[in-house]
Amino acid sequence: MSTAQREEFDVVVVGGGPAGSTLGSLVAMQGHRVLLLEKETFPRYQIGESLLPSTVHGICHMLGITDKIAAEGFTLKRGGTFQWGSSPTPWNFAFAVSSKVSGPTSFAYQVERSRFDKILLDNAARKGVEVRQNHTVLDVVEDGDRVTGLRYADPDGTERQVSARYIVDASGNTSRIYKRVGGTRKYSDFFRSLALFGYFENGKRLPAPNSGNILSAAFESGWFWYIPLSDTLTSVGAVVRREDAAKIQGDPQTALLGLIDECPLIKEYLAGATRVTTGQYGQLRVRKDYSYHHTSFWRPGMVLIGDAACFVDPVFSSGVHLATYSALLAARSINSILAETVDERRAFNEFEARYRREYGVFYEFLMSFYDMHIDEKSYFWSAKKVTNSSHTELEAFVELVAGMSTTDFDLNDAESGAIRLKERSAEFAEAIDTLAGEAQQNVTPLFRLPVVRRAMQEGSQVQARAQLGERAGPNTPVFDGGLVASPDGMFWQDPEPA
Repeated sequence: MSTAQREEFDVVVVGGGPAGSTLGSLVAMQGHRVLLLEKETFPRYQIGESLLPSTVHGICHMLGITDKIAAEGFTLKRGGTFQWGSSPTPWNFAFAVSSKVSGPTSFAYQVERSRFDKILLDNAARKGVEVRQNHTVLDVVEDGDRVTGLRYADPDGTERQVSARYIVDASGNTSRIYKRVGGTRKYSDFFRSLALFGYFENGKRLPAPNSGNILSAAFESGWFWYIPLSDTLTSVGAVVRREDAAKIQGDPQTALLGLIDECPLIKEYLAGATRVTTGQYGQLRVRKDYSYHHTSFWRPGMVLIGDAACFVDPVFSSGVHLATYSALLAARSINSILAETVDERRAFNEFEARYRREYGVFYEFLMSFYDMHIDEKSYFWSAKKVTNSSHTELEAFVELVAGMSTTDFDLNDAESGAIRLKERSAEFAEAIDTLAGEAQQNVTPLFRLPVVRRAMQEGSQVQARAQLGERAGPNTPVFDGGLVASPDGMFWQDPEPA
């Protein structure tokens, strides 16, 4: 390989989705040289269309693209609507009910990811990231225990090599290089599911002001998502157990229509709709085994963010949140190391501990939420009962959050995990039964639950600090002896003395 084919950057990011674009921008904004390699050409299709407020008003505010996203005319999402639990009556939650995200920023968007992701990638280029699309990463380059670069192929197929202080894998669940960080990818038994999904025109909408909500409906074989992407376009997907794969084998159109027939609410909403059969939305797609975590998130010279590190069942729209949140954490670590204000191990340990904790918060939230649903005749839902399962999954959860603060999780073994999750699911059921029976659907009981507050807490703090900076108040460490974010959110620093 000639010298001309060798290049050197501070950071090379693999993948141009929300995680990669966010990290690349936040590092380039500090004046560092960043290369981003993306195997596809944007705009391109991607699933994961329902956002949370912390992404829109926190991360995107830091990136300076909040107004640009607003100008796209994406569907306004004020909360969610669920047919879930013992009551057949759908119930709503609104972001505005939580004091943490109330006010003018108490909304998110339902986005077409091809458009949303291109906004983030184009913004990265404007921030100084060198973006190269249609470039395929082949493998990492190592020097002893450290990753020092990448081998990749350009659009002509010519193999090239680049050196960097840090390689960031943001290439998603199909990453080719995530194993090079060490450790193993562990799949969830509890959320071991398949999703079959497509797009429909002219489906029914919820009554205002909830017409932009994501609708999640449980049925005997699993649950549906129903996401209004525009006044007429809707993303529709069915989640079933992996053991029920036969339900989606054969002709996917027949399979999806059969599952829709099993769910009266979704069947009603699609009664006057037609499936999109052309363009980026014309294909019926399947995604499997989409809940997992890697046992290591970093090694010297390399870090995993977004879906390359972990992903959990999407019923609470956590995918883009976890991707952009992990990018923010890793960007703080890289910025601090390059500024020589925090050493590598301490910076990346803070990143991993916080990202693993946030993943664990959503994991516990969703296990409790699933366990709460009552459908005695359903094979899908009976398999989601914590007390009916072995403790394998609970042991995996304890391992997942190992080293996290016991005040957050209070899990010492699988048995204590089972007791805690049963308590949480009972709290969910009681709160949802209360609000489902109230004409005004006051969801305050839901936001009183500790497991719900934890799921909203970190995102709302990122949102508050992005909006208010130092006016957001004291910044305290998440862990004993841990670091805190700088006032601008771009670096790690030691907490101020009490």
